[in-house]
Amino acid sequence: MEIGILGGGIAGLSVALALRKQGYNPRVYERRAVPATMGAGVTLWPNASFVLKELGLQQDIEAIGGRPLTMRRQDAAGNALGGLDIGLLDRTMGYPTYTVLRRHLQEVLLDHAARAGIPVEFGRRAVAIELDAHGRAVAHFENGASIRPDLLIGADGRMESVARKFVAGDNTPIYQGFVNWVGVAQAPHALVDDISIQDFWGVGERFGCVAIRPGLVYWAAAQARPLNEATPTADMHKEVENLFAEWPETVSRIIRATPENAIRLIAVHDLEPLHTWSRANVLLVGDAAHAPLPTSGQGACQALEDAWHLARCLDGASEGLEEIFQAFATIRTPKTARLAEQGRVFARGLFATDSETCRIRNERAKASDPVRDVQVLAAGWRQGLPMPGGDDGTSVNGGDFGSLYRIE
Repeated sequence: MEIGILGGGIAGLSVALALRKQGYNPRVYERRAVPATMGAGVTLWPNASFVLKELGLQQDIEAIGGRPLTMRRQDAAGNALGGLDIGLLDRTMGYPTYTVLRRHLQEVLLDHAARAGIPVEFGRRAVAIELDAHGRAVAHFENGASIRPDLLIGADGRMESVARKFVAGDNTPIYQGFVNWVGVAQAPHALVDDISIQDFWGVGERFGCVAIRPGLVYWAAAQARPLNEATPTADMHKEVENLFAEWPETVSRIIRATPENAIRLIAVHDLEPLHTWSRANVLLVGDAAHAPLPTSGQGACQALEDAWHLARCLDGASEGLEEIFQAFATIRTPKTARLAEQGRVFARGLFATDSETCRIRNERAKASDPVRDVQVLAAGWRQGLPMPGGDDGTSVNGGDFGSLYRIE
């Protein structure tokens, strides 16, 4: 079976690797001329590490990533708001948590794709997909070329997904009312005291930082603002420095250690959950299918889960694509839709602009039971995977995953 994958990000490359392990020969088409990533870094929680191990990537991720053992929450004045014992979460789920720079994760995926003999073609921007006379999808590229594989996988992201537009008729992302400034801080000395995730909550503002090493930290500063104000300024470094000048010194130290021209502004969007992820011989995966907010904590993790589940659905399947697609969607839709909704709920609380609402939010965070938080997260994140204490079924009965999130 000829398989084409639109998109060479985390979803596209991990799907390609998973299918190659099953004996398929996928080909990846990436719109950018060179490898590029959006965001600064990503937290790979234990459910992602399960997939990384299955794909043979865990050893390389171990070499480049950090191993956080705790997540600490604080308010804008530095007062403690509780946190999470990541070490306990890892032991409960049976796999480690890693923090990595997104570009380094991309390099690992590309390296393994090259070693597996998976062609990855850059500068192949798909502009449209249409059905031929036999009902097979044909993808047309900007350079005039086209492909008509037996299976076309849309892993082309949340913002300009040609595959999603073909499947759903619309690919319009939804602005969720806040912006992220993202960056990577690096210094010859320690910027933080330990390898941890630190999350500072203000009123309509937040600063999150994730250590890979004491001198290497990626971060996201965020603020609620209308879309017409979600545009870069001439000096974003100064803007962020001024915005968080009165916050704990750790925040200022990390911002100062970030190169002035290395901060990016992202107007944060997501997508509405779809009723179907496929049409004809086209299947959506990753952000093209389910694009949660960063506050879900699971965007990259769920892209990796897509890869593992799709390979299982295709493995030895005698059914046609329609049955395979239905089996895949039955497994993946409930969990990803739940995570997307929880990301939205958490974002509404996190970026509330009413001080009393934020005070109540903070008090609830302080009062949470840290052991129960671990149990709830573990129960939800391992659903559908054969992990310790979990299952390999399709039920999705976790609790609120929204108290943790990756920093992008």
